[in-house]
Amino acid sequence: MSKLLLNLRHVPDDEIADVCGFLDAHRIAWYQTRPGPFGISHGGIWVKHDSDIAEAKRLMVAYQGERRARVRAEHAAARRDGSAETFASLLRERPGWVLLRVLGIVLLLALMALPGYLLWR
Repeated sequence: MSKLLLNLRHVPDDEIADVCGFLDAHRIAWYQTRPGPFGISHGGIWVKHDSDIAEAKRLMVAYQGERRARVRAEHAAARRDGSAETFASLLRERPGWVLLRVLGIVLLLALMALPGYLLWR
């Protein structure tokens, strides 16, 4: 029976390609399900045979450790050279996008505070 190895919610395309690549390299049978039409399920990478799941999980743990170290090093380098995205840089590049979201947050906070305000009066 197939077992889920990786839920594809918020997984970048390069990570999906890497996982599929190391499964193929180690001759582990797998298949990928696509996201549902209404956004309820996000798809996944499944290992076909129960006998392969332990090896696939071991490979996944090793891969995630390597990826975590690489991404953290890339982020640290971007922060050092000033190319990392910050709130100020995002505000300079896309002010309308930022202001729209800030207004949405303020509106939601106001709606959440309204019942307390009405009960207090």
